[in-house]
Amino acid sequence: MRFSADHHDATPTPSETATTRRRGVLRAGFAATTTALLAACGSGISLDEPIESRVWRLTRLGSQPVAAGNDPQRDPQIRFDGTRVSGSGGCNRVSGGYQRDGHTLRIGPLVATRMACLDAERGMLESAFVDALQATAGYSLLGGTQLTLLDAGGRTLAVLENR
Repeated sequence: MRFSADHHDATPTPSETATTRRRGVLRAGFAATTTALLAACGSGISLDEPIESRVWRLTRLGSQPVAAGNDPQRDPQIRFDGTRVSGSGGCNRVSGGYQRDGHTLRIGPLVATRMACLDAERGMLESAFVDALQATAGYSLLGGTQLTLLDAGGRTLAVLENR
């Protein structure tokens, strides 16, 4: 801060005001980031728990909830084993490879049986589910029971629950 010749006027210069504002913005950003990281630490989100050898049933695709059907074996679901993923899209069986390393998860390419899907809505769900699986770039695991598949931008593609 600069002072005028009579030392009684403590008016900051424009560059000092801008610097003070930038510091405030940086402090607020740091505080928000720290708060978010601390919240995530206490939330049960983990990448260390295995996703393998569990059946993961689709509960949300994008922002849309997915209700369980009458036949649990035909619900959209996947299971990771070794380097393979397999499951049901809702009408057809799907399978393929996957790679998991730290925060990344890559699924596919996937192949599917070609059985007729008499329910058009279920057929569209299956297609969107397979697309989401193959677009997966990362994941988060909440409490070992909720698997969230993320795209390359960190946006939620699908949420699956362990049964």
